[in-house]
Amino acid sequence: MEIEDLRTFVEVAAAEGITPAAHRLGVSKSIVSRRLTRLEEELGVQLVARTTRGAGLTEAGITFRDYAARICAEIDLAKETILPTGSLRGRLRIAAPLSFGPLHFAPVFAEMARRHPDLHIHASYTDRFVDLIAEGFDCAVRVGRLPDSNLLARRVGPINGRFVASPEYIKKHGSPETPEELLDHETLMQGTEPWQVMDGNKTITINPQGRFKADNGAALAAAALAGIGVAMLPDGLMTEHLASGALVPVMTRYPITPAAVYVVRPAGQQQPSRKIRLLTELLIECFGQDPHATRAEQRE
Repeated sequence: MEIEDLRTFVEVAAAEGITPAAHRLGVSKSIVSRRLTRLEEELGVQLVARTTRGAGLTEAGITFRDYAARICAEIDLAKETILPTGSLRGRLRIAAPLSFGPLHFAPVFAEMARRHPDLHIHASYTDRFVDLIAEGFDCAVRVGRLPDSNLLARRVGPINGRFVASPEYIKKHGSPETPEELLDHETLMQGTEPWQVMDGNKTITINPQGRFKADNGAALAAAALAGIGVAMLPDGLMTEHLASGALVPVMTRYPITPAAVYVVRPAGQQQPSRKIRLLTELLIECFGQDPHATRAEQRE
């Protein structure tokens, strides 16, 4: 079984089609199709159902995808182990948030590429929740508080945030001072998730209501600037607006529960690859060592 055939299948599964997979791999569609056919013939099952509208995984393909991804990851790790110290080769696929990533994480990725000229870095920016295994990512950089999952996470630095509103909104609706008062205000949300604040050492959970929702922090900041409601945002999205007075902190006696920047990776990788390890170290350089990062690996 050829490793390139396995890699090609993983790319087709992640890209959800032969054409986009060919673009990612930098080869022709005919080469991708030939590799898939060779792999399917060797396994004796159909992995990908080809249609005029694209390509989708069969039931066997869905089952085989995770195994193939793990095999490719293990081979990459083995190759790294025998490389000369300091050398990084191959490819590193990273998922990062669209709201925060281009401004704060992109320079770190660029520095990684500068330090390792033989390494190919493919970064994808989106605020949706990315399935690392299904979509073929080596790791993701995530911001906030992580839910329970089967991913492994390394905390690399703190992220501070606050509640804000525009002076126009405050003039018209007043400024909420307590969690109870916040429930009577329009709030700008990414979904239906509750908000958590600190009252001394006690955590308070709030279930706010609002008519404006967006899956992007920059969009929520724009809505706050327009005077639509109260937003809970990381400081990195608001620095200029706070300095200019276009946004004003509210409910300052109840800070948002602590959040952080994390590098997450599939649990199947018992040890992080050197590429992920060096990326994590570079992020720590940028965001500052977090006291919680003394445990090298944590469950997300």
